[in-house]
Amino acid sequence: MSMSGPEPAGDDAERETHLLLARIARTLIDAVRELPPPLVPKALCRTCVPLVPDVSGLSLSVLGRDTSMGVVLCASDEVAAQLAEIQYTLGEGPGTDAVRLRAPVFAADLTRAPDARRWPLFSVQAAKAGAEAVFSLPLTGAAGALGTLDLYRAAAGPLDDDHVRTALLVADALTLAVTALDHASSDSGGLVTWLEGAESDREEIHQATGMLMVQLGVSAEEALLRLRARAFALGSTSLAIAQAIINGSTDIGHE
Repeated sequence: MSMSGPEPAGDDAERETHLLLARIARTLIDAVRELPPPLVPKALCRTCVPLVPDVSGLSLSVLGRDTSMGVVLCASDEVAAQLAEIQYTLGEGPGTDAVRLRAPVFAADLTRAPDARRWPLFSVQAAKAGAEAVFSLPLTGAAGALGTLDLYRAAAGPLDDDHVRTALLVADALTLAVTALDHASSDSGGLVTWLEGAESDREEIHQATGMLMVQLGVSAEEALLRLRARAFALGSTSLAIAQAIINGSTDIGHE
């Protein structure tokens, strides 16, 4: 669905952009129409892959009230899932900056400066996971960032202008879809929303962070940093460490 050819001018360009956004949004809505809630996230990711040319894969993440915490809602493949988890575990990466800046953040070559210098830990881990370029776009609602659409390429290199334009429109359409679907499900007689799985993951991290705050007498920010540090040291994820803290199988209180 990438656009090609000369750019339209003026009102024609704006009209064409609105039409393309409407087509993308309709494609996403049609893909999830009448699906049971648990299947919606994967269907969204699966549908987005062919919409964004010249990338190896993508993931869709959502944020909690604390925007330093995010949960991978869906991923097109294992590499995309790992990249999202690595960013949340380390607290650095293009996706983290995209949320903070509420603007797209592109890293066309994580194997060398300036990208490798900007995110030194993430760059090394991303390369090990199988990605040399990552492009993060925030899903921005009225109250702030709702999450991110993270694209990756196995080989370094920038996206061309047409592909960037299409990716931005896909992010806009995903924002509309996520907002509309979540509102629709939360209004349906108290039924479990399609985001329930992501909400429960966030709650486990919140719970573990709260336990560390009490145990260590530290702030929420420091407790979360301790949790992330343990995850990084063990080559694990923040969610896995949070679960271990809750069930008592790990203790980081005396480190």
